Amino acid sequence: HYYITNNLRMSKTVKLVSQSKCYGGLQCVYEHESSILKCTMKFGVYLPPQHEKKKNLPIVYYLSGLTCTEQNYIMKSGFQRYAAKHGIVVVNPDTSPRGFDLAGEHESYDFGSGAGFYVNATEEPWKTNYRMYSYVTGEMPTVVQSNFNVNVGRSAISGHSMGGHGALIAALRNPGKYKCCSVFAPISNPSECPWGTKAFSGYLGDNKSAWKQYDATFTAKEYDGPKLEILLDQGEDDPYLNDKQLLPENFANACSGNKLINLNFRMHPGYDHGYFFIMSFMEDHFNFMAKHIC
Repeated sequence: HYYITNNLRMSKTVKLVSQSKCYGGLQCVYEHESSILKCTMKFGVYLPPQHEKKKNLPIVYYLSGLTCTEQNYIMKSGFQRYAAKHGIVVVNPDTSPRGFDLAGEHESYDFGSGAGFYVNATEEPWKTNYRMYSYVTGEMPTVVQSNFNVNVGRSAISGHSMGGHGALIAALRNPGKYKCCSVFAPISNPSECPWGTKAFSGYLGDNKSAWKQYDATFTAKEYDGPKLEILLDQGEDDPYLNDKQLLPENFANACSGNKLINLNFRMHPGYDHGYFFIMSFMEDHFNFMAKHIC
């Protein structure tokens, strides 16, 4: 049940769920017992061909959006081709804790299961388990470093929609931890959009000052760390852009006032919010990240 290759034996803290050869490497799914979330969590790991001969490989964390599991990015994005080319290990966690039956947890697509919003909840009944921010930025890197030949000092973080929001706040709140950040159609100003206000009210309560730490538009204004490179791609025909769920223009304005952030904000005519959009620009995003971590 444990992956063994080239004298590298996985710690028993993670268990192999599935493994398939892909572009000369291995697309795997593992599970582990999360001490932060207090449940069993699955996560994807792509090991590029270079993992058999090289140590201290660079790593990309990818965070998915609403309703997703670890499977969506693995099956739909085509990222493996570019990770194999650059020799990058890619880790993609689930989007919320699993295995609970909290009141209201499964009633809507945009709150509760599949919609953890990458925050540490402070409200009942969510605060014990819905701690995705600490899981992604703390526990997951520790698990990965303990079990794979990676160099966490050469990390980048990426994401889509809700996961783009998660990637942005992870990078902005942890200066130097991630060498760059790449996002597709992120929820960029959640304090001001319907998705975000619903999630933040439920997880964090009604005190909006507590929301700012998880809002990239606010954290970008206060960022005070090493120069941070961000690539943001947005489809012009994205219905959620028109519905004011994403608000990337607010984030771009915040970044323009901070000389420590270099944002490349690209709008793409004709593209919507889905994975056809993501796969169309995935190569660009891996080329961008490779410049900073390879």
